[in-house]
Amino acid sequence: MRRSWKKAKPKIEKKFFTNEQIRADFVFLIGEEGEQIGKIETEKALQIAKDLEQDLVEVNPVADPPICKIMDYGQFKYESEKKAHKQRMQQKKVDTKAVRLSVRISKHDFEFRLEQAKKFLEKGSKLKIDLILKGREKAHPEKAVETIKGFIAELEQNEKFNLVREQDLTKQGGRFNIILVNKKN
Repeated sequence: MRRSWKKAKPKIEKKFFTNEQIRADFVFLIGEEGEQIGKIETEKALQIAKDLEQDLVEVNPVADPPICKIMDYGQFKYESEKKAHKQRMQQKKVDTKAVRLSVRISKHDFEFRLEQAKKFLEKGSKLKIDLILKGREKAHPEKAVETIKGFIAELEQNEKFNLVREQDLTKQGGRFNIILVNKKN
């Protein structure tokens, strides 16, 4: 049996040159507290950083001369990784949950699908309502639209929901789709 292994995407990490890695003859130096010291030779800047027991970090290598800052590089790297991790954790991935209806749906099934849809919307998921027409049902697409509008009307009766149509009702062949989102105030 053959297996295909997907390679992990390499992480794009911003690399900063520090101390002796800086190749420019002159740098624009920024002190520990953010004060601008000005254009200075790289050796002098390195000496100042060593006297303060800090690192000289090239913040902007594209500028002429490159902009360098005196800081504790280990602490800076830790803080930036911590900030990036916090941003990743705050991003919320929204799922799209689907509910499939039919034109000839029974009352009990309709109510069951309605309860499912309410649960999905309460959890913060998007709701996709599908209705597929089969056979002779395709001759009466107005019944499909009526069923979907009735379903949405039942959902809107609940005060918890402020439904917004992310995608309007679309017809593709014998299939009707609509995507709803619960916008919280």
